[in-house]
Amino acid sequence: MDINLNSEIEKTVPDQNQPDDGLGESKLKRTGKKLQLIGVNMLAVGLVVLLAVLIYQSAFSKEPIIPTSLPEPDPTPVVLQVGDTTVQKIQPSLSLASYAVPDSGYAGGLSRKADIQTIIPSRPRVNVITYTVQKGDTLFSIADDFSVKPETLLWGNYEVLEDNPHLLSPNQVLNILPVNGIFYNWKEGDTLSSVAGQFFANVEDIINFTGNRFDLVAMQEGNAVIEPGSWLVIPGGSRPIKDWGPPAISRTNPASAKYYGGGHCGDVYEGAYGTGSYLWPTVERSIVGYNYNPGVHPAIDIGGAEGNPIFATDSGVVVYAGWSEYGYGNMIVIDHGNGWQSAYAHLSAVGVSCGMSVYQGGTIGSLGNTGNSSGAHLHFELVYGGVKVNPMDYLQ
Repeated sequence: MDINLNSEIEKTVPDQNQPDDGLGESKLKRTGKKLQLIGVNMLAVGLVVLLAVLIYQSAFSKEPIIPTSLPEPDPTPVVLQVGDTTVQKIQPSLSLASYAVPDSGYAGGLSRKADIQTIIPSRPRVNVITYTVQKGDTLFSIADDFSVKPETLLWGNYEVLEDNPHLLSPNQVLNILPVNGIFYNWKEGDTLSSVAGQFFANVEDIINFTGNRFDLVAMQEGNAVIEPGSWLVIPGGSRPIKDWGPPAISRTNPASAKYYGGGHCGDVYEGAYGTGSYLWPTVERSIVGYNYNPGVHPAIDIGGAEGNPIFATDSGVVVYAGWSEYGYGNMIVIDHGNGWQSAYAHLSAVGVSCGMSVYQGGTIGSLGNTGNSSGAHLHFELVYGGVKVNPMDYLQ
């Protein structure tokens, strides 16, 4: 029996172009389809990656759109009524075209720069401090500098000024109270009630004032002891201020001023009477140093050159002419015989004598700088019925 080996082999090796035993496709075809599927998948993945890259670049590299301008607002004025006051306000333009966009130090963010000013509020002072008087200072200028009343400076420095603002001089050291009131040296036998009553103050204000440094617990228990010699601030306290100026001196009793100094007159005089009108007593009319203050300085200080003439403001009789022992130097007092009196202090020279009749506008002396004076000027007073009034209300 003849056997054809080649035919047998052909039978056992499948034709790659024919179906493989009922599987529907040959191995080669199946392999091709797999490769084709892999390629499609890789292409899809690539497209997705490319799309993601494009989206990322679009989101993070795209320049922000900034409008170049905004529409202008209605320029019609807005009228506001605040109480009884009418306020007219024009709305400003909102255009951004003229504004440059500032460089930012933050990538992808907004930079905001703020000019913040820190204001530290001033706290009230509670301690008594000292001040050395400078040339040109006055009681009023120092009071203004430290926001206290002139009276408080006198009440805090009686040992130095003795209630007399004309005793102020350079290089004096003054106590400056933190509040208006009295600086009091505690004495043996004092009580808070007696001290408060003496200066028209409240006990609670004295106790609660921080600068006095009381032990509040001991105060409440009644065990607090204030040592004699201690200095206390009496907030809101007050007392009368001694007037060192010339007293009211009448022509019927000029000897009443004997204590005041060597210029006093001792006899009873008759003579000229006033007109009731008052002229400026100097050639200059500038107020220097001190103006009228009824509690501290019941007079005006008129400036001028030393030696300038001093005139009688009205007619009358001289009842004081000479030196004053209370800081006013050479002084003249004229009684006008109608309830009025005038005084002229710090004179460089006195040109009249006791009992002399003088007439309105006549020269009686010369402007000077004698006594407690920081410069040439005239200390001028007007008195009616024993009360010192503001000369500025009467001088013509």
